[in-house]
Parts: sequence; C-alpha cells; structure tokens
Amino acid sequence: MIRFNNDYNHGAHPEILKRLVETNGENFSGYGTDPWCERAANKIRELTACPDAAVWFFPGATQANFVTIHALLGPCDSVIAADTGHINAHECASIENTGHKIQSLPNTDGKIHAEQIEALARAYYEAGEPEYLTRPSMVYISFTTEFGTLYSKTELSAISEVCRKYHMLLFVDGARMAYGLGSEKNDLSLEDFARLTDVFYLGGTKCGALFGEALVIPDPKLSPRFKSYMKQSGAVLAKGWTLGLQFATLLENNLYVELARKADAYAMEIKEALEKKGISSYIESFTNQQFIVLTDAQMEALSKDFIFEYTLKDGDNRNVVRFCTAWSTKAEEVQALVKAIEQL
Repeated sequence: MIRFNNDYNHGAHPEILKRLVETNGENFSGYGTDPWCERAANKIRELTACPDAAVWFFPGATQANFVTIHALLGPCDSVIAADTGHINAHECASIENTGHKIQSLPNTDGKIHAEQIEALARAYYEAGEPEYLTRPSMVYISFTTEFGTLYSKTELSAISEVCRKYHMLLFVDGARMAYGLGSEKNDLSLEDFARLTDVFYLGGTKCGALFGEALVIPDPKLSPRFKSYMKQSGAVLAKGWTLGLQFATLLENNLYVELARKADAYAMEIKEALEKKGISSYIESFTNQQFIVLTDAQMEALSKDFIFEYTLKDGDNRNVVRFCTAWSTKAEEVQALVKAIEQL
C-alpha cells in the first residue's frame, strides 16, 4: 500500500539523521540554550530580514498554537479564525482550554478575508466594547490553509491592514509553510510574513523534520516572557538542540523549500492526471494537498493500492477525499497513482 493520506508518514530527511548521528556523542546545554538552536535562529533571522526577532522552537504545532494565543492575549480576549481553521476544527478545544474564545468566520476555499474580519471587529467597537463580550484581539490564519490553498500578498496585506486598524495581532500557522513557499502560485516570502504579521512559524514536522516547529516573533518586545509561557505549558524540550539541529539542516542550502517544491510538483502531476480523467477538484489547490470528488466505485478501486484520507460528503452527497504528497514522496509512487487514475 502506498500512502498519500498525509505529509508526516516518514521519519526525517537523511541529512537530518546524518547530523543527529554525527553529533550523538557530543553534549549540549538543554532547553534551547545550545549552539544549534542559536545557529538555526540566526538563519531564520537572516531569511526574514529581522535581526532582532525572537525565535522559539516547539516540539509540535498544537503547542505552538495554544501557547502563542495564551501568551499574547489578555484573559478577556478572543481570536478570529476560519471555521475550518486548525485551532477550531482539529485541536480538541486547546484554545478554549487556555481560557480564550474562538470567533469563527465562514471560509471561502479555506480562507477568510479582510472584509469579514473588519465587519466582526467593527461590530464590537460600534457596540461600545460591551463588557459581556470578549474583545477580538487576534486573527489566526494558516499558510497553507486546511484545504491547501494560498493567501496572496494582496490578501495578507489587506488582513494585516485591518489588524493594525483594530489593534489586533496577526498570527500565521505555518505547519505547512514550506509547501506554500514552494508552490508555483505563491508570491509571498518569509520577509513578507515578518513584515505583515506579528507572529508566524515554520513547520518542520510535516516538512522534512522528525518533529518541531520554529516560531518567529519579529518584535521580541511583544512578549518578553514568552518562554515562561512555553515552560508553563510543557512546551520547552529538554534536548532542545535536536530541534535547532533539524532546522539548521533544513534551512541551510534551501533544503526546506526544495523538498516542498518537489512535493508540490508531484501534486501537480496528480492534479493533471485527475483533470485529464474528468475527475473534479473539490477546491482548487496548487500545493501538496489535493481535495477531489470521487464516486464510490472510484474510491473502492483506488483504495486497493493507495491509502488516502476520506474528508467529507459535500452538499450533493459526493465523496470528497484528500491525496497528500510529502517531502518524502517518491516519483515511482506518483507514477503508480497516475497510472491507477488513468485506468479508472
């Protein structure tokens, strides 16, 4: 069976494993105070053109999400997100567990837009900032979105402008940041994210690392005790150098984006084969996640040799499934899937 159900079903890129083995006999200080974390953080500062940025390494993305929101919001503040946003639909009320409300907005192809966000914020302030409502104080979006779609520079700039107008922070979940940066349709850079947002992260778990996310706060004064929140939530890894080593390895020589670019290209091959067969996309995606509509018979035929993710039945009772390529996907696996699609 060939897996196309997610982008984290293999261990790590060989270069990471090689460095872990090479350094296994060495000893390092703990909790992220080591040369590898500093090396990776400096590389991120270089790539984002933010020499003073605070860079924090998390074991996982859910931790990065709830710790960031908990650390940066006041006790009566809420966060705006798409109804399909990861914090709203996949993280078992982790945000609510920190005492913060999620104000969800209906998505369009996985995205929310500046006009929606402004309408929600404006309504709160026009009502006189009532004490019985939480204050919308942060906007959370994902790049790429849960449907593999991309925010453009124009869209992100518009959202950023609204956030600044209403004194809201802009937080970008970058669990699949690499696949967004590597897409042929992307027009955003890490420098743009540093300029337009208040906090974002580079995902490692789904992008070639064994595990880990690198969170960037361009203005370190935003949360001077951020690491204390991490520690309180059990999100500071004792063997922190394993995180720094992985990100240093991925980011040096552009391995991070190159791996994702290959995965995106493989997804485009699958997308092309589906289009030639007349199989429609549920949502148009130009990254490693492809959401498509299959009949019961097509699902049954493909499931004999491939593992993919059943997502939902849409309004017309059609089967929507996800095929997901990864940094570890092989050309022969893609070729096998393309051939199977042709034979449907």
